[in-house]
Amino acid sequence: MEKIFEVPMYGYRRNADERADTVPRHPVVIIGAGPVGLAAGLDLALQDVPVVILDENDKVSWGSRAVCYAKRPLEILGRLGCGEESAEHGVQWHIGKVFNDQRQVYEFDLLPEGGHKYPAFVNLQQYHLEKYLVDRLYELQDAGKPIELRGRNKVTAVKPHDDYVSLTVETPEGTYTTEADWLIAADGANSPTRNMLNLDFIGQTFFDHFLICDVVMKKDFPAERWFWFDPPFNRGESVLLHKQADNVWRIDFQLGFDTDKEEEVKPENVIPRLKKMLGEDTEFDLEWVSVYTFNCRRLERFRHGRVLFAGDAAHQVSPFGARGANSGLQDTDNLAWKLKLVLDGKAPEGLLDTYDFERVLAAKENLLNSTRSTDFITPKSDASRAFRDAVLQLSGRYEFARGLVNSGRLSVPSIYDGSPLNGADVAGMPDRSRPGAPIPDAPVAGGWLIDKTGGGFQLMGINTAVPDGLVIDGIEIGALNLDSSGAPELAERFLGDETTAVYLLRPDQHVAARWREFNEAEVRAALQAAIGRNQGE
Repeated sequence: MEKIFEVPMYGYRRNADERADTVPRHPVVIIGAGPVGLAAGLDLALQDVPVVILDENDKVSWGSRAVCYAKRPLEILGRLGCGEESAEHGVQWHIGKVFNDQRQVYEFDLLPEGGHKYPAFVNLQQYHLEKYLVDRLYELQDAGKPIELRGRNKVTAVKPHDDYVSLTVETPEGTYTTEADWLIAADGANSPTRNMLNLDFIGQTFFDHFLICDVVMKKDFPAERWFWFDPPFNRGESVLLHKQADNVWRIDFQLGFDTDKEEEVKPENVIPRLKKMLGEDTEFDLEWVSVYTFNCRRLERFRHGRVLFAGDAAHQVSPFGARGANSGLQDTDNLAWKLKLVLDGKAPEGLLDTYDFERVLAAKENLLNSTRSTDFITPKSDASRAFRDAVLQLSGRYEFARGLVNSGRLSVPSIYDGSPLNGADVAGMPDRSRPGAPIPDAPVAGGWLIDKTGGGFQLMGINTAVPDGLVIDGIEIGALNLDSSGAPELAERFLGDETTAVYLLRPDQHVAARWREFNEAEVRAALQAAIGRNQGE
């Protein structure tokens, strides 16, 4: 087997808490050093919030695991300092094709318009992303930012209190106790934190088995997402193909219900299956093989007092649609700025209830789409199978049926409609940039809009001036003045029928409110709503 990636170690070092005479207290502790935990830590450290990340492992993960990163999470990673590197190393794509047997029945384009810094999707092995995040963490450490990553620090007990959380941590040199004002549980699908708090999921468990193969090979397939129903190389089941970085291809084979997982992962069984698909003469190496089943379920609430759940610890979806890591990164994007304001005393604790509201809303949307995809790919009754097969047959000839083909509705960012943080709106402005929505990117003078926003509250004026240096209730509001002349994408995405616009943007680049012209009293009211003043103390 050819190993093309040396797994970086961050190891174990004796930390100050182990040597302390009294129990130390940290503003934020994160359990889990996967992409979600690392992203949350970076976001907080960039805002000068001291944060400690604990993980029982001492190195980045192995195997592709999360593969597909959508445009919105790439924008989030860009703000954290890892987006461009991920997009450049990964395989960029926007076209997907669906086959029934070997006949193409459907094709889709996930980003048919131009004028965006990041592509629709990037395929990149999770271990690469984790390495970029860990490297970035050490960069911030060297720059004096308050972030610490502790490997081989296994949390064995979590005890919530009214105003802090106590943790017992096991290391190679013994056990210590530490405390956190706030605890973020990003410790994965089998979350020990969730189990220690006796919390359970609501939703569905699926018993279909899928074989993941990471295959190192040089093949002339295009950088597209290919999905087969009932191909000759896996009759009666489905297959998914993605190209990743470094000539690694991700191939998922549906196996059915009655599967011996230990037998399926043996090379003597995997290799013939791959040769049947790729051809007897194709040369390849196996990098990683695993069999998985999946769930579509979530916690009822993501906030439990001082404990906040994110990523797979909070919600789990099937892999069809790339909604797992993508939604987890959006969890952290939603949470970090709110936690910062609460810690600084500039917003009430009730603001964190809106993390629960907004990200549960997103989880419901992801679970709905993921469950529908799974039911289409793996029908559970004769009637649903007959419907699925009829759709596939009709889609080859009739356009109306192609929209019914569901091989995984690909991840899109959630719009927080109905959020208590949403403020004023203007009829006639584009629906895609309404309050609650993440801003669409656009080319602007000097670069990209997405690079000029985020990290703090900001007023964006288009063809009308907004003041610089505005401070409301101790919160600084940045100013971005733009001219839409010669910028058709900006006008189309933010003006619509209007000639001027003012947007109040949240630190996570979601729209808080919008008007035709600047009015300080209206901005003040919108800011009060956006920091949860109506959520109570």
